[in-house]
This record gives sequence, structure tokens and C-alpha cells, in this order.
Amino acid sequence: MCRAVLESEDGQATAAGVNDGIIYLMALPYILVGGIAFFIYKKFSKANAE
Repeated sequence: MCRAVLESEDGQATAAGVNDGIIYLMALPYILVGGIAFFIYKKFSKANAE
């Protein structure tokens, strides 16, 4: 249903917004997991250096 509404619209501004939202929702978990992994790595790296 969303696809039909987005294809029928003339300006395509809503379609671009939906695509941006999909990219945001897809990337956010990877960024969070990567950030957590980085901090864990730094913590253990610092502990091993001492």
C-alpha cells in the first residue's frame, strides 16, 4: 500500500523521505553495535597494556 501511494505521487518528495527513513533505520543498529564494540575493545586494550 505504501508503494502504491508513493508511486502515484507527482512530487516524489514523500518517496525520498521514506527512502531516507529506511536508510536511517537500517544504519542505526550497526552504528550502535560498532560503537559499543569499539568501547569494549578500548577498555580491554587499555587493561592489557597496563
